[in-house]
Amino acid sequence: MIRVTLVDDHPIVRRGLKDTLSAEADIVVVGEAARSEEVLAALSASPCDVVLLDISLPGRGGLDVLKDIRRSFPDVRVLVVSTHDESQYAVRAMRGGAAGYLTKTSPPEELVRAVRQLMRTGRYINEEVGAALAQFAQDDRPGPPHERLSDREHEVLRLLTAGKTVSDIASELSLSVKTVSTYRSRLVEKLAVRTTSDLVRYALEHKLFD
Repeated sequence: MIRVTLVDDHPIVRRGLKDTLSAEADIVVVGEAARSEEVLAALSASPCDVVLLDISLPGRGGLDVLKDIRRSFPDVRVLVVSTHDESQYAVRAMRGGAAGYLTKTSPPEELVRAVRQLMRTGRYINEEVGAALAQFAQDDRPGPPHERLSDREHEVLRLLTAGKTVSDIASELSLSVKTVSTYRSRLVEKLAVRTTSDLVRYALEHKLFD
């Protein structure tokens, strides 16, 4: 029996995932979490084989949660299930330790197939993710500037786009205001803009976040 934990802040999405997986005789959903701070407790309370992880969580984002899971539960396979298409997040998620990546537009049968393949081989890479990984590997074809951001810079950009102040972000990520300001300065430099408003405009134009 494949034991699965669902991590998504939308109850209706968790319900749909649970219904899809629970219809299979060899898969059981053993836990759920809606916020980043609930994930490790849920995994401790109900051991599982696979985590379905949304990348856009309230508070600390899914990429940070992915690192937490890999550090505390290294044997658990993480399948990222996201609204963002593969070109935006798949490479970043796979480099962060995800075992697979699916968009929420994927058909239910692919989700089931992905969970089973993760248990058999430890990986699930579909055609779209494979294409994103292949393009990333082609050093002679550099991608857009945001693909060169570190995970922490990416997270700070996400929170700025959500309307958070530097002080808000510092509190949320347990960092100093000075450190967050430094990340903001790096973002301005790397994305070749001048103001926080420009950063937000860049993120919206490139559809980086929900």
